[in-house]
Amino acid sequence: MDLTYSETDQAFRAEVRAWLEEHLSGDFAALRGLGGAGRDHEALEERLAWNRHLAAYGWTCLGWPEEHGGRGLSLLQQVIFHEEYARADAPARVNHLGEELLGPTLIAFGTPEQQRRFLPRIVAVEELWAQGYSEPGAGSDLANVQTKARLVGDPGAQHWVVDGQKVWTSNAHFSQWCFVIARTEPGSERHHGLSFLLVPLDQDGVDVRPIEQLTGGSEFNEVFFTGATTDADLVVGEPGRGWGVAMGLLGLERGVSTLGQVVAFGRELDALVALARENGAIDDPLLRDRLADATVGLSAMRAHALRGLAAVTGGDDSSAGGGAASIFKLAWARWHKRLGELAMDVAGPSGLVARGDGSTYDLDPWQRLYLFSRADSIYGGSDEVQRTILAERVLGLPREARG
Repeated sequence: MDLTYSETDQAFRAEVRAWLEEHLSGDFAALRGLGGAGRDHEALEERLAWNRHLAAYGWTCLGWPEEHGGRGLSLLQQVIFHEEYARADAPARVNHLGEELLGPTLIAFGTPEQQRRFLPRIVAVEELWAQGYSEPGAGSDLANVQTKARLVGDPGAQHWVVDGQKVWTSNAHFSQWCFVIARTEPGSERHHGLSFLLVPLDQDGVDVRPIEQLTGGSEFNEVFFTGATTDADLVVGEPGRGWGVAMGLLGLERGVSTLGQVVAFGRELDALVALARENGAIDDPLLRDRLADATVGLSAMRAHALRGLAAVTGGDDSSAGGGAASIFKLAWARWHKRLGELAMDVAGPSGLVARGDGSTYDLDPWQRLYLFSRADSIYGGSDEVQRTILAERVLGLPREARG
């Protein structure tokens, strides 16, 4: 991939930067920097209004084909948007799972009826989505899913009935829909007999219980399905063959929007360098060397991600592009965890003390970074899973023995 920017790309960057500067003003100005990792509870309704403001001006679903409501922008232009969005310190968006994951999955695997029903509402940020993958006994081992669904009713009037439990379900506490991996063929094992279902959350058969994190937020949830229902035609792909759809979605999870993360990481690193200068930690040669190493690592990570993701398209699984998505996930998770550790060392003894009255506590940005980044190598696909993908699907090594 040519990593240089054309005049058209530069003009697009200027357009994005100017629009954000103009519109992140008035009531929206107070949203700058809100809703990041570990802070999803901040100004939710206001950030939703901001998301819908973006939609009204055509700044959602930028990479989607125009026939599905997107703008059909190039990979590099999508990267530019996410970079400028992060540089503007714009608030974290609440529509990521619909816009970046489910929408492209429906474009790749969904029926025309499913696309007409759901895609316009995702573009307009009228319906929000949660991800129903992990279970208490099937976190990183997604093929061990035990949630079950059965098709009931007379022909022509059938529906799915879903029973089971999901955990670490991102955004379920404010979403209207959830895409759910469920076992629909009795007696099936591993990745066989799974289906990819679209399930409404606002019904009596669904119980959503937020999980409070160390950082104070509740981004993740337990979701219990007890006789929950969804229409018979709301299965994406063929019933019993949902594994391929699920893997295609996971390939998208580490797609172009994550390059905006790199800019956000850069902002954190810049602020950490400023703290080191302020408190004198910069004078420690070992800390100074680690800060320099983090700077070099961030630049290398961005360049690698751009080259790798250029070979990945919607619907590809995690092995696409030589395992580019898995390599990128491993790289940024390791880098960010080390940044959290470095932040604690730069902060010194003050990093060990949280403010509060004894019953509650308030974390500073560096404490929150450290605590939240502990999970970077687990969520979104653990390091062990990414290495297995690279070993088996990319390098062709013998498959790991599974009991």
